[in-house]
Amino acid sequence: MAARVVAARCRNIYGLKKKPHGLRNFCSSGDPGFVPLSQPLPSVPVPQYATVTNQTYDTKITTLENGLKVTSENKFGQFCTVGVLVDSGSRHEVAFPSGISHFLEKLAFNSTARFGSRDDILQQLEKYGGICDCQSSRDTIMYAVSADRKEVEPIVSLLSDIVLKPNITELEIEDTRRAIQFELEDLNMRPDPEPLLTELIHAAAFRDNTVGLPKLCPPDNILQIDQPTLFNYLSLHYVPSRMVLAGVGVEHQTLVEAARKHIVGSKASWEGQGRYPVKMVDESIAQYTGGMRQVEKDMSNISLGPNKFPELTHVVIGLESCSYNEPDFIPFAVLNMMMGGGGSFSAGGPGKGMYTRLYLNVLNRYHWMYNATAYHHSYEDTGLFCIHASAHPTEVRELVSVLVREFVRMAGPVGGVELARAKTQLQSMLMMNLEARPIVFEDIGRQVLNNNTRKTPQEFCDMIAAVTEEDIRRVARRMLETKPSVAALGDLRQLHSYEDIQTGLASRDGQMPRRFTLFR
Repeated sequence: MAARVVAARCRNIYGLKKKPHGLRNFCSSGDPGFVPLSQPLPSVPVPQYATVTNQTYDTKITTLENGLKVTSENKFGQFCTVGVLVDSGSRHEVAFPSGISHFLEKLAFNSTARFGSRDDILQQLEKYGGICDCQSSRDTIMYAVSADRKEVEPIVSLLSDIVLKPNITELEIEDTRRAIQFELEDLNMRPDPEPLLTELIHAAAFRDNTVGLPKLCPPDNILQIDQPTLFNYLSLHYVPSRMVLAGVGVEHQTLVEAARKHIVGSKASWEGQGRYPVKMVDESIAQYTGGMRQVEKDMSNISLGPNKFPELTHVVIGLESCSYNEPDFIPFAVLNMMMGGGGSFSAGGPGKGMYTRLYLNVLNRYHWMYNATAYHHSYEDTGLFCIHASAHPTEVRELVSVLVREFVRMAGPVGGVELARAKTQLQSMLMMNLEARPIVFEDIGRQVLNNNTRKTPQEFCDMIAAVTEEDIRRVARRMLETKPSVAALGDLRQLHSYEDIQTGLASRDGQMPRRFTLFR
């Protein structure tokens, strides 16, 4: 009975009305002619297996005659990511109104000499199954398109128009002004203070220079930025020698030929528009100053839907680290992973990063601490290592004391287990991130833009593995020799003075001066 049921099921699966002789043997497990797993199944096509090849997907770099660098890495898949990275950003705006990079990010993928509007561009991208994006940072602006890998030449042609031939009409500028105004208002209302704190800590660490210049457009500059100002900035920074055309999932020679056809010799929109007042690009080296930035703000009325968000005061303490071109960059990255941290509430349950120092020494010991997270910002000529923490305003003095002690302890003993765990986590995070095509694109483009070469993931993994306990202590001591940078947001009546924080970081035990301040 059971054998007949099995045979009937086999006929249903294979769509057979009658049992072939071989299939009868296959379905009847009690039959001596049962087909073993080492033999092909009867009436089933023989599978075609993929073959192993010696092809490697290495990063290739070509510098064209006009100075444009073209870099690519082939990758398996139907889609590719191609984009242009420009050596630009808010750090170069010292001779301009701050906020130009913010404007350019919002103006990207608008009308050009060939496309009448953003809708025309998006309709063109739909033909290739593509999406587009533009992101600006303090030192780079990226324009990227992800689409079918068969359409590399049309993508490069589109990027050439977007980057070099924007119209930047008065109507588009007005729309951008409204969008930026809304974004600034939204930042002041939302419960997540990270963008504002990032601005404040950079302004405190690098006062009025390079990466300390505001990335977000100040409200007073929204009406000052117009087309002549933007074209003046573009004429200096959007030149081939300051650009990289990067692609992932494309053939290198195809990308090079497309660049020669659509970018080399292409006339930009700002050419022939008259003389511009600024004629030189600011190449200043970042000067770390240290200092304190405070913003008093009522955080008691911020709500998430019907529920009010807890009233918190946010404090960030930072010290100068190093640039990503220095050998100490890897030990600092390991130190950042070792400190780790996060929020006191974990949506996915316990276990994620719970063995980092900021979890063990801070979040698990002080119930009033809502968040404690380490960050490492690194640039071409400098870096900033900081810890962001938040708590109720009545706990601000103790919060600062806890952070100062953790900074001082970085230069103390390092456990072999915690160091090995941090190195393994960093290697794992590196490799998992590089599984995403857009991240590989950004990694290739940034490295080639800044260093004219690219270190492979294996090289980074080897450097991470070579970090020792003494390396961690050495970079921590180097960091503690610099002046502190402090950013604070919220009710700051119990916040320590800058001098007290500096004294605590200079002490051996991280103890703060015992001064009582009445909480008003």
